[in-house]
Amino acid sequence: METSGKFRFRLFICLLTWISAGFSLPAPAADLVLEFRHFWNGAPIELSGKWFDRVGGDSISFSRIDYLVSGPVLEDSGDRRLAREDWFGLVNAGDPVSRLQLKGLPGNLFSVIEFSVGLDEKTNGSDPSLYPANHPLNPVLNNLHWSWQGGYIFLAMEGHLRAKSGDSMGFSYHIGNTPHRMKVRLPLKLDLSRPARLSLDFHLDRVLSDGRSVSPEGRSSTHGRKGDPLAMLLKKNVENAFVVGGVVYEKPVIKPVSDPAKKSPGVGTPYAFRLKKGFPVPALPIDFPLTIERVELGRRLFNDVSLSSAGSISCASCHIQSNAFSDPVRFSKGVGGQLGNRNSMSLANMAWKRSFFWDGRVSSIREQALEALQNPSEMDADLNNVVALLKKHPSYPSLFKSAFGNQKVTPERIAVAIEQFVLTITSMDSRFDQSMRGQVELSPEEKRGFELFFTEYDPRRKLYGADCFHCHGGSFFTDHGFHNNGLGGVAEDIGLARITGRQADHQKFATPSLRNVAITPPYMHDGRFKSIEEVVEHYTSGIKRTASLDPNLSKHGVKGIFLSLGDRAALVAFLRTLTDPKFKKGE
Repeated sequence: METSGKFRFRLFICLLTWISAGFSLPAPAADLVLEFRHFWNGAPIELSGKWFDRVGGDSISFSRIDYLVSGPVLEDSGDRRLAREDWFGLVNAGDPVSRLQLKGLPGNLFSVIEFSVGLDEKTNGSDPSLYPANHPLNPVLNNLHWSWQGGYIFLAMEGHLRAKSGDSMGFSYHIGNTPHRMKVRLPLKLDLSRPARLSLDFHLDRVLSDGRSVSPEGRSSTHGRKGDPLAMLLKKNVENAFVVGGVVYEKPVIKPVSDPAKKSPGVGTPYAFRLKKGFPVPALPIDFPLTIERVELGRRLFNDVSLSSAGSISCASCHIQSNAFSDPVRFSKGVGGQLGNRNSMSLANMAWKRSFFWDGRVSSIREQALEALQNPSEMDADLNNVVALLKKHPSYPSLFKSAFGNQKVTPERIAVAIEQFVLTITSMDSRFDQSMRGQVELSPEEKRGFELFFTEYDPRRKLYGADCFHCHGGSFFTDHGFHNNGLGGVAEDIGLARITGRQADHQKFATPSLRNVAITPPYMHDGRFKSIEEVVEHYTSGIKRTASLDPNLSKHGVKGIFLSLGDRAALVAFLRTLTDPKFKKGE
């Protein structure tokens, strides 16, 4: 499988030519960079808990602003249009500037730019699992797909509103469905006889400033249902919220041409990474493509207790296969019986993750493996000693040669091999998956649980679901993000905030996948809940409100999401359908 490198913002540039009306297209003269910036009353937006004043005296803060852009059109003074129909971009306001590129444009003078926030009906209904890992419409990359409900979220805005009294609650505006596609048209002066950078400024105050139209009182959420008046209001506001911030012209950059003949030859037998229907393409490593030899070396290292300082534990000691490679005890025992302070998370489907550990402190499985090997409360290994041991081993040198081309043993190669094995631990064949493929049928109770899982909780609109899908949606039943889910917790474990230093990230932890949840207890980062029923009870009555509580929980204005006893049982029944039998079989 071919994959591409890792970037926060990626753009699919199709090979189709520009569609024109009345233009004679010369050889491409220049590229245009679209630079998206985000403001509130002229001040740059920050997704860090910073508060901005609104009309009426209350204030607003943002935790998420993501959107999809498509269909750019350039017009000249004679109303001749140059359109790119199969072009898509992903914008995230978490970075100060999002840059998307349009290549191969004719060197004309243009006076208007158009683009859409959202997708046309055909694209919106397309199969998201078919897009490459770096494509803006890949659901793992954008986290903007409704999963089994179908279609994309065009624009996601989340955060908190704070009244004059100091009380706050969350808001969650997810705009989707083709009738809510937003069309933006802006005048400009653009000379594309040379490369240019065009700033497109999104003024959020023009969307959410007016407390009379967007407010906590009955208007704290929308999920873009057809005919939703709030979604239509937001659509109109967004269309009038963009302005051209300026144009900067740049000198052409001449890049050296790479010589394919100088690339290193491949080593080993390619590993066939197989996908099931409905699962998106992962971004697998390109520096060390998966091979059977490296995977098998990694499998052996993963299970080898000699890698620990006392020769007593291995990676597999805390990631047990029959428990979907998690640990059934609250805190795993390291060398000498030392206990950590967090539960060992399942390693299934790590190929689709981009950050690791509960606080996201590393960005690759390689880093995670080396940290676990050296951590004093885990395997407590000295990497120099591990390398020396493996060099003297009767079989490891030949295994390293088969995997990497020679017998050299290094910490990097050890980590790469373990990573390759972990990448092959997949879970795609639960009874739920089989039901989606039409092979089995869920019971009425399980179907009711499915309905609850993917229905929002909004009594104002007579919706009484469990609202699970916001954080646990998609093929993997996780958004791969970080959230404060109202646990409270011990003061010394502040989660993501320890890594970012931002108060807004206080007590945020990685969202675990709910696949195999029935065989991966205990639950939460600190393993505080022993059963799924306890977890459901937490969201029903145990949520603790703090400043960084996720907007999708704090928007309710109550302790939790009320569910009847029957609905709780149905929800648990559905969650039990997510177990993949392969782990019990030892596959």
